[in-house]
Amino acid sequence: MAVTKDQILDATERRIRDGGYGGFSFRDVAADVGIKSASVHHHFPTKTDLSAAVARRYTDRLIEAVQGVPDEKRIGEWRQIFRNALRQDGRMCLCGILGAESGALPEPVVAEAKRFFQLATKTIADKDTVHQDTGLRVFAALEGAMLMARAMDDPDVFDRATASLG
Repeated sequence: MAVTKDQILDATERRIRDGGYGGFSFRDVAADVGIKSASVHHHFPTKTDLSAAVARRYTDRLIEAVQGVPDEKRIGEWRQIFRNALRQDGRMCLCGILGAESGALPEPVVAEAKRFFQLATKTIADKDTVHQDTGLRVFAALEGAMLMARAMDDPDVFDRATASLG
């Protein structure tokens, strides 16, 4: 069975969303995929390369998911994306975790987490400062609610904390 880069990225994404940057090793990812860690290194020479690639793919996937949504429904769509992720697997937003750990991460990984927040807040509206501030408030609420729901082991906390978002 040929293992694809996507399988390695999928396994790494699950690991980071569950335990953060420090919560995985190449050995862990290799075991999840059923390969040797040298095969992971073949595709991604360093943990930094692998983590940055996972964050880039995650960002691109979520931004693409909201691109076709009308402006007035985007906040609700983002809320639903975060809600579904929390309800389906109980894991955090990948870039939320990386953002929280940014003081201890390599620059390329931090840059990808920052890119997520820059692009995501712009999907709310980048017309003027008022709209940009709305994007900041929305993502602060979504990330904070996700964190609280996970810490309290109660997904309903997310729903209650974000109910006013739409």
